Amino acid sequence: MTTHKERIVIIGAGMAGGRIVEEILKRDDKRFEISIVGAEPCATYDRIQLSPVLAGEKTFDQIVTHSQAWYDSNGVKTHFGYWVQSIETAGKFLTLHDGQTLHYDKLILAMGSDPIRLPLPGADLQGVVAFRDLMDVDLMTQAANKGGEAVVIGGGLLGLEAAYGLAKRGMTSTVIHLVDVLMERQLDEAAGRLLEKALLDRGVISVLNAQSESIVGETHVEGLKLKDGRIIPASLLVMAVGIRPHVEPAKSSGLVVERGIVVDDQMRTSNPDIFAIGECAQHRGQCYGLVAPIWEMCRTLADVLTEKNIDSAYAGSQMATRLKVSGVDLFSAGQFGGGEGCEDIVFRDPSRGVYKRIVIKDDQLVGTVLFGEASDGGWYFDMIKTGANVADIRDTLIFGQAVTHALAGQDPSDAVAAWPDDTEVCGCNGVSKGQVVEAICGGADSLDKVRGCTKASASCGSCTGLVESLLKVTLGDAFKAQTGPKPMCTCTEHGHQHVRAAIMEQNIKTLPDVMQALKWTTPDGCSSCRPALNYYLLCAWPRDYKDDPRSRFVNERNHANIQKDGTYSVVPRMWGGLTSAKELRAIADVVDKFKVPMVKVTGGQRLDLFGVKKQDLPAVWADLNAAGMVSGHAYAKALRTVKTCVGSQWCRFGTQDSTGLGVKLEQATWGSYMPHKFKMAVSGCPRNCAEATIKDFGVICVDSGYELHVGGNAGIHLRGTDLLTKVATESEFDRMVDGVRPALP
Repeated sequence: MTTHKERIVIIGAGMAGGRIVEEILKRDDKRFEISIVGAEPCATYDRIQLSPVLAGEKTFDQIVTHSQAWYDSNGVKTHFGYWVQSIETAGKFLTLHDGQTLHYDKLILAMGSDPIRLPLPGADLQGVVAFRDLMDVDLMTQAANKGGEAVVIGGGLLGLEAAYGLAKRGMTSTVIHLVDVLMERQLDEAAGRLLEKALLDRGVISVLNAQSESIVGETHVEGLKLKDGRIIPASLLVMAVGIRPHVEPAKSSGLVVERGIVVDDQMRTSNPDIFAIGECAQHRGQCYGLVAPIWEMCRTLADVLTEKNIDSAYAGSQMATRLKVSGVDLFSAGQFGGGEGCEDIVFRDPSRGVYKRIVIKDDQLVGTVLFGEASDGGWYFDMIKTGANVADIRDTLIFGQAVTHALAGQDPSDAVAAWPDDTEVCGCNGVSKGQVVEAICGGADSLDKVRGCTKASASCGSCTGLVESLLKVTLGDAFKAQTGPKPMCTCTEHGHQHVRAAIMEQNIKTLPDVMQALKWTTPDGCSSCRPALNYYLLCAWPRDYKDDPRSRFVNERNHANIQKDGTYSVVPRMWGGLTSAKELRAIADVVDKFKVPMVKVTGGQRLDLFGVKKQDLPAVWADLNAAGMVSGHAYAKALRTVKTCVGSQWCRFGTQDSTGLGVKLEQATWGSYMPHKFKMAVSGCPRNCAEATIKDFGVICVDSGYELHVGGNAGIHLRGTDLLTKVATESEFDRMVDGVRPALP
């Protein structure tokens, strides 16, 4: 007796369609005969990655999620390049546009949404496009290759990504937005202003409070006329003003449709054999346009169809937003509009372009907006979703995960390890901590392997740090001992030497160009690779490259060293360990004025001011600068100190003027950007009171001249220096320093 498989037909081969096939096959790959219909003539790709494709940061092949070969190997019948003409619910079949019919036992509608096109005069001109699918990207890319002006109507997420992509392609790019704040649904006014400036720095002009009246041109678009009479020139016009659920042919087949196709908690429509998922579905009055809710819907529906969990139910989703514009770090989640009972905590540093806002209600985090430093977005979002009580960490919450855990005496990795297995690690793909750990224990011993097994960290990349922490915690020393060239970070497969060589060989002179040329997996990079790339570019092109302050470490940006309680230490430079009454008075005045609780003499012959509040740092440095003092770079990968003894000027054993030589050496090299902290010393005689033989570079003065030593270390692993050379006179020493100095960035 032959058993007929149940027939499932899926309308829509986009992200929801591809994912539901995958989820069904995971649970039961024998029971169903699956067919999928898609209007686009290609297999399934990650639509949210179209923005990096437009910007030239990724290729189409890199964003394919389910290829034709994948469908074939899993026995799925595909009908790509076809669209559905009608659905006959009584006979359980659908008709394609070419007359073919497909019969089903269960029908899944994953039809996505359609871009809204404003009914402006001239909207049918050539050169007017939407930004929704691969064909749109192809049209925009072709237009960008000719140069000219691009106008994007809509200052939301998609519009800004389109405008940035076109600017990166070389077009003059202008965004027209109806209200006075960009991305007003996701950002408050302060973050919106910072975003506006960041986009302008990247070639995107924002025209706010502007209403479009008509599109100007004969047969091809030539410009956009605004209500106030202005005409913005345009050879390409992109409408990115929103989407609406695609509900035909569901509506004409008699299904209940409001804004979207109405479904229950098991994604069932008004017909018990027809289901809807993704952007076309309306659940509890809500239509979702982001990927994380789609994945949750797919998991629920797969549980129901395969009967792996017949009680599975979708309860709605919390949503987070991350902008895909290279170099712009932005994250928004939850309720940030405030209201009764809400408390705002805001951190703002306009000079660095950093803005953080968290909203707390009833001791729970309910919303956040992060701009400039958004690496903690996933951490905040998890607290929003779980409703965690934040009363105990309220005072440090705004400073992020690392500071909060450090002040509590915890390692952030340990905190991740303590999470329950059902904690969501990857919001884009709905991957839990337990699934990641299971994959690691099953042999996925690298980030790429975890991505391949679970899709965690495969979309926006914001959870990469969490996945890597789980790798470290789960594998321990085995993770550290992985063989092969070690990549710079999780954003790339290339090691440091390869990247440095490529920068020189390919004449690459900007951060975005490095990431594009070497195919970075995360368009913006991360806190590991950005400082390194900034350093390599500065070394390679010291005259051409402009230092990127945002790619510096936080201590370097603040010109101070953060301490365990969230305050900072400040170390003014004292050349060769020398100071004066004027400098000491200035330091004392700062200590009194800003109530600095502790001043300590350092091993590098300087004074360290501990307990300075972050908000006082600019004023502290202003007062010290006024007295002629500059930063001692006690926090940076740079020259720290040049330690000296008094030498022949005072000491009866001194052979040379070690103090004067140390001052000269420090003044010649301070401010140099190093690959690591760098310390020097000059001792006036072989007794070596300045400890020159455990420094990175040391000078020992002797009767016959100067011994130059390199390679020492006084840290965890003590190492004495190696003698480099010996010179007879101070002028010879000066020539050597002058020869090295031009190579220092």
